[in-house]
Amino acid sequence: MLGITDLGTYLLGTVAIVLLPGPNSMFVLSVAARRGVRAGYAGACGVFVGDTVLMVLAALGAASLLKALPALFLGIKAVGALYLAWVGVQLLRGALARWRGQGPVAEAAQADLSQPFRKALVISLLNPKAILFFVSFFIQFVDPAYPWPALTFLGLGAIAQLFSLAYLSLLIFAGARLAAAFARRRRSASLATTLVGSLFLGFSAKLATASLG
Repeated sequence: MLGITDLGTYLLGTVAIVLLPGPNSMFVLSVAARRGVRAGYAGACGVFVGDTVLMVLAALGAASLLKALPALFLGIKAVGALYLAWVGVQLLRGALARWRGQGPVAEAAQADLSQPFRKALVISLLNPKAILFFVSFFIQFVDPAYPWPALTFLGLGAIAQLFSLAYLSLLIFAGARLAAAFARRRRSASLATTLVGSLFLGFSAKLATASLG
């Protein structure tokens, strides 16, 4: 179908990959938990757009370009790592503000998750490893004899996005339920935000130390 080989294996692999915790899913969950379902889906849309751009770039050969120009890869990787670290620090600052009290300080704690679409889009795009991953994973399921490989990449990408939509929707509604609980337990919300902020610092360190592979 559409030049996709071994569809069953691809579906299983995609499910496993989507379920792996990463900065995109953690950001969407945090937004939904702090700002509700609508903001959660705004963040999810940022992820979808970013992933679509990366898939198109992978299909057009951006992965080969990154491998051919290590300096470009290192530059994008450094910017991406710094941005993830910045998001993590902002989350930690917000958690500290929520722990300390109400009023203007609590309002400042909400600022770290403002503009969820833009922030999720940037988090998704500033990850050169994702381009390399998309092409290395997708290529295993592309029939080289199929005359329209662009359709094959389109089909593979659509399947991945559908799984991503289902998973992020689950996180969004779970986050909305957490929001109701956290509204009654300010310090629990602060601890949860601290955990997510720490995860973003971990994602930043992982990206900073990643190689072309």
